[in-house]
Amino acid sequence: MRCLLRDDGDGPRNREWRYREPRVTVRGDVVTVDYEALAWVEQNRGFQVGPWWIDVDPAGEQWAVRLAPPKALDKAKWGQIEVKLHGLEAHDINPKVASADSDRLVWFDPKPLRVQVYVDPPWQRSFNVGERWGSLGWAGVASWWVFTWALIVLAVHHAARSQPPLASGPQGRSVLARVVMLWVALSAVVAVALHLAMSYPDVLGASWRYAITIALGLVLVLVAQPWCHIAPLPAAQRPGADRGPVGDGGERRRVCAVTVAASIVALFCLLLVVALPRSQATTPHLVGHALLSLATLWLWFAAMAAWAWRFAREGELVPRSWNAAWERAPVRCTAVVGSLLAAAVVALFASSWWTRERQWRRAFWLVDPSGTERAVQRMRFMKEFAYIGLAWVYAYAWLLAGIALVALLHLRVKERRARSDDVNHGVSLGPAGLDLFLMVAIFALAVGLRQVEFAGSNVLFGLWILMMVASLHAVVAAGRRVSVLGRTGEQFCSRRLGTRRRRNQLLVKAHEFRNLHHQIYSLDRGRGEGGLKREELEARLDGLHQWLYAGWGKGRPPAQISVLDAALSWGPGQDWWDNARHAARLAFWFGLPASAALVWVAYLGDARVRMSTFQSPNGLMEIAAKFGAWQVAWAGAGLVLGALWRLLPGRRSPVRALSLTAAYAIPICVGALIAQITDTELGYVFLHVALMLLVLTLTSIWMDMETFSEERRFWPSRVGLLLSVYQLRGLSTQVAYLAAQLAIVVGVWRSLAGSDSRPK
Repeated sequence: MRCLLRDDGDGPRNREWRYREPRVTVRGDVVTVDYEALAWVEQNRGFQVGPWWIDVDPAGEQWAVRLAPPKALDKAKWGQIEVKLHGLEAHDINPKVASADSDRLVWFDPKPLRVQVYVDPPWQRSFNVGERWGSLGWAGVASWWVFTWALIVLAVHHAARSQPPLASGPQGRSVLARVVMLWVALSAVVAVALHLAMSYPDVLGASWRYAITIALGLVLVLVAQPWCHIAPLPAAQRPGADRGPVGDGGERRRVCAVTVAASIVALFCLLLVVALPRSQATTPHLVGHALLSLATLWLWFAAMAAWAWRFAREGELVPRSWNAAWERAPVRCTAVVGSLLAAAVVALFASSWWTRERQWRRAFWLVDPSGTERAVQRMRFMKEFAYIGLAWVYAYAWLLAGIALVALLHLRVKERRARSDDVNHGVSLGPAGLDLFLMVAIFALAVGLRQVEFAGSNVLFGLWILMMVASLHAVVAAGRRVSVLGRTGEQFCSRRLGTRRRRNQLLVKAHEFRNLHHQIYSLDRGRGEGGLKREELEARLDGLHQWLYAGWGKGRPPAQISVLDAALSWGPGQDWWDNARHAARLAFWFGLPASAALVWVAYLGDARVRMSTFQSPNGLMEIAAKFGAWQVAWAGAGLVLGALWRLLPGRRSPVRALSLTAAYAIPICVGALIAQITDTELGYVFLHVALMLLVLTLTSIWMDMETFSEERRFWPSRVGLLLSVYQLRGLSTQVAYLAAQLAIVVGVWRSLAGSDSRPK
């Protein structure tokens, strides 16, 4: 293989990829070698693939393909050489070809050193090559940060100024708002500092890079102040003497536990920076650099965990048992969390080490069989691992923004519930004003950005947020006019649904409505002997309609809206936040198989995808991270579905799920159009949309069962309750609807699984 594919002076080939090892077949005195390799033209400089050399001009507009076999084959006899063009325009072909068409060029008995072809790629391909596209990508990422920060700042600023907080908790919302604003400012500084440290390593020097990175991590941990909590615990949850005003023993222990742990790790890192030389690659120095990278990355993991805990705790999202455990035993909790973070850092290191070894074997194959360069490559990996890990970790900082927005929304809901003068909260159809803005921001950050991995979407990151915000606002605006409760109005809801007693009365009437319809259905099929006549049943149904709209006072009431429609449109919760929490939990569990399917097709589906995954620095950890990110996306979509349950268009719940999926899919259509223009692959976005619709549809159906959960004792199973809620004819429609969605998902899945997909 070395004689066939490499010269003596060849170096590593980082851009050459192989799906499999060469296949050697011996038949008599003929030896056949099948060697397949590929590379992506992403940079405007030359590179080798097998015996071929590809030159790219600085503008990326003309590619030269030359056959350059190793010297060992100088005297070899070449029977046939073939170049497949796949429709590309070729010119300056040398020597003259024996056969040519739009798909391939063929030479017989050529001199291989003379074979060359100049190719003019489409403008989309040439535009993607070089620094221009990379600069636009960075600009797109920067725009994402700018738009995200602007969205959060607007939400927090208006949330802090709207409606004075309750006297019982005067600092809760304002403190959380200040903490979030502080995080926005710090994250901006950190993003710029990390970009400079990673983009200009020679300017800062290795020691200063590490010093700045360690200092930033320690500052993030201490400024987060995870020991602080303004909202007091309930009396039953207070662990006695450990809980008191700021400055008592419990508070000091919490401060010391976090500060000492973070400071010890930071001091250990700085000592290693001073002690370790830069030029040696012996085993002790490799171990030292590995410890330095692990400790630095642990510090940043701790910073992310500290901010997440602070947001969740100030927003009263933390379970009471966790809160009580932290108040009672802060040292033990810090040790447990630190151990979990250490395990995550070690797992990331092991994953990166394994993939880096695979990369070395791929690039140095046939070039360094003795492994003399491996020590140098390992030392380079040890020095760069911390920054590779930091970039990966910081890419998921959007989770902190999502937690902060949910926490802020939760505090506003709790304050409104406790406010005695807010009489409309219980009958509110959904979030409005700032609450709606917060919900839309959660949708854009936690849900919308999960499917932007196509069509050069880095350039569109900032615009993507605006498109998500606009599409959801459009769906909500339409729902306020055409939804069941939107057409009836909040006055109607106050009269029929304002209290628990009135809501229970509506549920009883809805139960009677279903029974009457079932009796009419039985009469139509000759199974209603001994019961009421059809005229009497219809009269009772008319009475239910008159009861629903008694005192309507707005002209003729909607004839097609029944007591069952009103009950299903209200949902199982007392207010829209209860519906949001119900739907978020349901969507999270229904999304588990969908997340597994997306992770499989994106990272493990075929040979090319697996090759890219297992040679990516964070490939294995990315699988787990993407699975978690998709679970957050399903839960976020469920949260928005439940919050907007009473405002989304549609009389039946699956139609509400379809409405929200439409808001999710509108930006995808824009992206698909851009993909067509730029001639790039769509990836798996249509599978994303199909699974989103399926998860939300299942969530909506389960929400309907939760609405009539008090009738669960009358039925032997949930299926029986579902039969009763939708009635036989309605259920058959829902089953057919779900079957159609499953068929679409399976069809898209088979289409993706049956074709080679480009690694991402």
